[in-house]
Amino acid sequence: MGTASGEAGQVTGTKDKHYNLIWFVEQCLSNALRLETYIQDAERDGDSELADFFRRAQGESRKGGEQGKEQLRKRLAG
Repeated sequence: MGTASGEAGQVTGTKDKHYNLIWFVEQCLSNALRLETYIQDAERDGDSELADFFRRAQGESRKGGEQGKEQLRKRLAG
């Protein structure tokens, strides 16, 4: 049995590069959801500077998720 870092699809049935992309997309989208809570907390406390900071971070997380999904589409279609 291989280690997680050496697993190349024999155990999971998914190539490492595809698994890595799936993980990346999930993390980006999960982060975007979490940041929504942070935005609401900052707004509730009247801290618009922090809310804007979290909004920018949320936008980047969404962007990463969308780019990761596009990479997956290209790789799984071929």
